[in-house]
Amino acid sequence: MSTSVISRTSVRSGALLAVVGMTCVGGSVAVSQTVVDAPLFTLQAVRYAIAAVLLLVIGLVSRRHLPMPRGREWLWLAGVAGTGLVLFNVAVVRGVEHAEPAVIGVAVASVPLVLAVVGPLAARRRPAPAVVVGAGVVTVGAVLVQGGGQTDAAGIAWALLVLATEAAFTLLAVPVLGRLGPWAVSLHAVWIATVGLAVLGVVVEGPAAVGQLALGDVLAALYLAVIVTALAFVLWYSAVGRLGAGRAGLFTGVVPIAAAAGGVLLGGAVPAPMVWVGTAVVVAGLVVGFGGGGADVARRRSRGGQESHVQAL
Repeated sequence: MSTSVISRTSVRSGALLAVVGMTCVGGSVAVSQTVVDAPLFTLQAVRYAIAAVLLLVIGLVSRRHLPMPRGREWLWLAGVAGTGLVLFNVAVVRGVEHAEPAVIGVAVASVPLVLAVVGPLAARRRPAPAVVVGAGVVTVGAVLVQGGGQTDAAGIAWALLVLATEAAFTLLAVPVLGRLGPWAVSLHAVWIATVGLAVLGVVVEGPAAVGQLALGDVLAALYLAVIVTALAFVLWYSAVGRLGAGRAGLFTGVVPIAAAAGGVLLGGAVPAPMVWVGTAVVVAGLVVGFGGGGADVARRRSRGGQESHVQAL
């Protein structure tokens, strides 16, 4: 099989991994709504602790290569955990105190455009015009799916922080994906976040907060740990390794669509017409951004590439 064929296969598999990973994240919205009364930081610490143990055990049993970080890699991983996991949770919690949830959702929906521009620039390349245009279309579609909402100045500031930390979750992982691989990056980021959230839980909610978790909270944490953390993280970082941050970012537009679909499957109301319009716009953006740039990815892979290329899950 020629190198170009292998490259095209890698691009397609990266797209599939991104779709499945973001579907897992979007499908978690209904589950997350069941734990709004639980001590947040303590619950998240439990979630990430379970995910870290799961990633470690499966990695060891399957004899996956789990390299230890070295040197500056620790800083990148700490950045992923501190911003994309810990600070992101703080920003969401504080944000919804000043803004309706849809406003925070719109901030997350803007991630494709940020990654389409910043991702290539971080790799010292020009952003691909097709990807930037596609990301803009995806963002518009995702905003239509999310809807609008009311907020104040503080809410806008927290929403911007949500956007920045969500983008950092991907961008700060790119420099270490090449050597560590998606599995090890996920494992180390998760256990570091566990420590940070556990400290926050003790300081903010008190050491007895873990005893306040009901059985339903624990079951929700287990689901979030397995599907939305362990599985989705590995799938996402594998997609970023294959596609690069810019093109992988297009698929974050799948999240609100999956959230809407999950609500219907769980007995919720059929989405309003604007949600269907937004879904169509997201799909159009994916076609523009991914279709217009996919061949460029394949050519760059066949020449040896400049982006990290991680083949194994």
